[in-house]
Amino acid sequence: MKDYPILKGCGTALFTPFKKDGSVDYDTFAANIDRQVEAGIHFLVPLGTTGETPALSTEERIEILKIAKAHSKGRPVVVGGGTNNVPETLAAMQALEPFGPDVFLIVVPYYNKPPQEGIYQYFKAVAASTRKPILIYNVPGRTGSNIEAATALRLAKDIPNIIGIKEASSRREQILADIDGAPEGFSVLSGNDDETAPLMKAGASGVISVASNVAPKQMVQLTEAFLAKDFAKADAIDASLKDLYKNLFIESNPIPGKAAMAQLGLMQNVLRLPLVPASAETENLIAGTLKGLEL
Repeated sequence: MKDYPILKGCGTALFTPFKKDGSVDYDTFAANIDRQVEAGIHFLVPLGTTGETPALSTEERIEILKIAKAHSKGRPVVVGGGTNNVPETLAAMQALEPFGPDVFLIVVPYYNKPPQEGIYQYFKAVAASTRKPILIYNVPGRTGSNIEAATALRLAKDIPNIIGIKEASSRREQILADIDGAPEGFSVLSGNDDETAPLMKAGASGVISVASNVAPKQMVQLTEAFLAKDFAKADAIDASLKDLYKNLFIESNPIPGKAAMAQLGLMQNVLRLPLVPASAETENLIAGTLKGLEL
């Protein structure tokens, strides 16, 4: 697939840190990327769902992308740019494209509930608008729409710059069909930390992870062990992270994750409405989870 990056291993779905006054904390964002790079992360994913992107202005998104590129040290930067209609998605991509995204992460259109042919035509139109590669993001729990394996593979085979899919549907048979039918260079990435192990054993390329915000070193080691087919090592690391996977989603993402990062002193526990900080119960649960990790 031309010179497009092949996404594999662990990419971090980055949190967007805010200051107490609600403004974006760009210095903390840069420091957290430096922490990711030091841990050996394989690629970076700013401006996704985990980054509270719907609550960010275009100017803030551009600055976040510029910082991610400046601190990535050559790692691919995969940038969220999808909406639920073609004109707004193209406008979002065109605003970001001059600042060097390596890949656009485009979500299956939400709320509209399009048929499979509509999903196919949507991604075809989006991909035709850019020379940048496109990574499909399937998360029906948030969007209300699912891209079936037949549609994803049709796009993979028909559209050269559609290079992979982030699969967060938890539909095992569908994801396995994506893996089995993927053409060369098409990455199937887990969109859920707790599904990384079974999917990588089945041939998935890696994961776009929330847990790696908190535990980047462990998630890098996990995915590298799976890629090397060192399943004993990978399974041991996976087992040690099970509570983290679960508890980071005890409330809506990224609420528990930001609580964890604040407890580690890595950012302030500030979110933008309509999201609010974690409950006291969740804070206590996260504190107990972190005690069991070597971070």
